[in-house]
Amino acid sequence: MRVRLALLGGLILLLALAGLAYLLRRPSAPDASNPIVIGQLQALSGPVQASGAPLVAAARLAVDEINAAGGLLGRRVELRLEDTRSTPGAAATAAEKLITEHHAVALFGCWATACRDVVRPIVERHHHLLFYPMSYEGMEQSPNIIYTGATPNQQILPATDWAMQGFGRRVYLIGTDGPYARRAHAMLRDFILLGGGRVLGEHYVPLGSAEVGEVIADLQKLQPDLVVSTLSGDSNGAFFDGLVAAALTDMPLLSFAAAEPEMHAYGGGRLDRHFTAWSYLQSLPGAANEAFLARLRAASGSSAQVSDPAVSAYVAVHLWAAAVREVGSAQTEVVNANVLQQSVMGPQGVTAVDAQTRHVWRQLRIAQVRPDGQLSEVLQMPRYIKPVPWPGFRSTEHWTAVATRSGSRP
Repeated sequence: MRVRLALLGGLILLLALAGLAYLLRRPSAPDASNPIVIGQLQALSGPVQASGAPLVAAARLAVDEINAAGGLLGRRVELRLEDTRSTPGAAATAAEKLITEHHAVALFGCWATACRDVVRPIVERHHHLLFYPMSYEGMEQSPNIIYTGATPNQQILPATDWAMQGFGRRVYLIGTDGPYARRAHAMLRDFILLGGGRVLGEHYVPLGSAEVGEVIADLQKLQPDLVVSTLSGDSNGAFFDGLVAAALTDMPLLSFAAAEPEMHAYGGGRLDRHFTAWSYLQSLPGAANEAFLARLRAASGSSAQVSDPAVSAYVAVHLWAAAVREVGSAQTEVVNANVLQQSVMGPQGVTAVDAQTRHVWRQLRIAQVRPDGQLSEVLQMPRYIKPVPWPGFRSTEHWTAVATRSGSRP
């Protein structure tokens, strides 16, 4: 009996000590005075600065709206911003800093594919969460990324098909030298051939370069029916200038990495037949878009220009916030699981996450660039398009090999 009592007493003591140790080690409940920190990775300097600035403004607006409505879980949301300087190396350093030093519970951003390529293994290693806002080349699906931009079947492929039907099937490709353009062009070469077309030429310009003389000479010589551009950042300005100087303003141009801010900054409206394709246009009618633009310009200035990627950045913050509210926690892994069930209303309509692919359903609008740099819709696809990251006319293994071969150039 005494042995049993001694054993029982020892067990009680061990449990008491274990409980005390747990209480001393367990994380304290979040202090309501401490903000929930999220991080944004975006180019505040370098050749894509003009493109990145609207995304920063849109994400800040979303955070301001959340805080004005009382914050999340009784706490204010704080947006920490890190400059990627338009380079992959700086982007990787910034992502590590936001996760390990600032303890951001979610990351938002990256412009270029090269930025996403280096940030992806970082968020995967930390079991973290990145919201990527850009329309891109697809060929990817990470368990730690929500892709709020368009996949190829939601933008590049249907818009190219529309342009070939309208202008002709002799196509010239130009892009910024890097993984986005090289992967997209590999896809487009196949797609154009399958559509009965021909790629007359292909040219890559270093990021930020104004050296477009060679491609302008090519265009003068070959006279393609259609030019498809995946140029990013400042090189758009040099290309538009070159087309004007060479009297090629009537040559049909379809730009995939330039929206209102780029058209406004670089004079894209000087070209007579200049088109682009997005889900969101500043000119969209309706109270939701008018109210969004009014709020953003009240916060960022009356001349602020908004792009489709900026709206994708804005709705991404609200998707994250919706998941936090629903699960009652900002813990990254819990939110990552729940955000797959979320949808929110934005200035362009509904944004809903496709749980199978971690991308969002999107509409497609094709627009012509007006002389003032604004976009006028010429076609709207009637239905939302389900995201398909890997185009079906080749195997997933083929596209994975294409992505691997392209590397991660600047």
